[in-house]
Amino acid sequence: MKKLFLTVALAAALIPGRSAAQSASDAEPRINRAIELLMDGQPIYYTQIAGGDYEDGMRLSQTDADYITYEMEHGVFDMSELRAFMQGLVDGGPTPTGHRTPPVIVALPVPGLDEASMRANAWVVHQVLAAGVHGILLCHARDPEAARVMIEASRYPFAPEADGLDRGLRGSGSQGFASRIWGVGGNEYLRRADPWPLNPDGELFFGVKIEDSYALETAGETTRVPGIAFAEWGPGDMGFWLLGIPEPGVNSQAQPEMAAARERVFQATRDAGIYFLNSCNDANVAEMIDEGVMICTGGAQAGREYTGRQTP
Repeated sequence: MKKLFLTVALAAALIPGRSAAQSASDAEPRINRAIELLMDGQPIYYTQIAGGDYEDGMRLSQTDADYITYEMEHGVFDMSELRAFMQGLVDGGPTPTGHRTPPVIVALPVPGLDEASMRANAWVVHQVLAAGVHGILLCHARDPEAARVMIEASRYPFAPEADGLDRGLRGSGSQGFASRIWGVGGNEYLRRADPWPLNPDGELFFGVKIEDSYALETAGETTRVPGIAFAEWGPGDMGFWLLGIPEPGVNSQAQPEMAAARERVFQATRDAGIYFLNSCNDANVAEMIDEGVMICTGGAQAGREYTGRQTP
């Protein structure tokens, strides 16, 4: 097991910017616990909530999950509620690991269909990040240009230049509430609110869902957009597209079309040097880790034991 896990950790170390990111992390504490763990070669595990208010934030401030997915794709899109949730995390904290809050990744209600629609909805990226969250998951990421616009919308104009990206679109004032949630000054937030590992000092974590037939065709290009750190293959929606209505008692993920789709997305993440997210449980998490999965939906206790990670 140790040899296999070291191989996974080495693969994580090859992600662009990791060496510089490691030295940056040594210099100052990380705000984003998920990034901190990945930099150490440790798989991460998340919990999910569909919407959530202040009381939910208070409750989840003590989660043992490495990050929280705040689901807005099908959950309620309410910015006041999201801000209340983030404030609840702060007021209920610190976390068991000593961080101010668990990282929060928002699944956007805006699908990544094309550049034009993503540009028209850049305001959603701005609003979500201004609430103090730590990253975004773009669903139905069909067009690499949509992913690129999302990343540009998440950056400030003075952020370090990156090949393939125009200057950032976030504006002055967006740092006010968000910096208080992060527990840093406004200028410090402006410096650190940038995608990782594109920016080694960045604390924002961005992913894409390759979850339909169109997205599958462009997976290789989408996963290479600068600023994207992880991808998943969304077996629920992918099953709708490839198989239709789920049949009771049938493991849709085991069907040849689905297995091929998963492998295509997984290979795209390998080629791009980013992380792969997959469903995991206590029974299969060790196998998933050995395969190279670094972001899991479940199996946290068994997975942490397998990789020798202690939970505070």
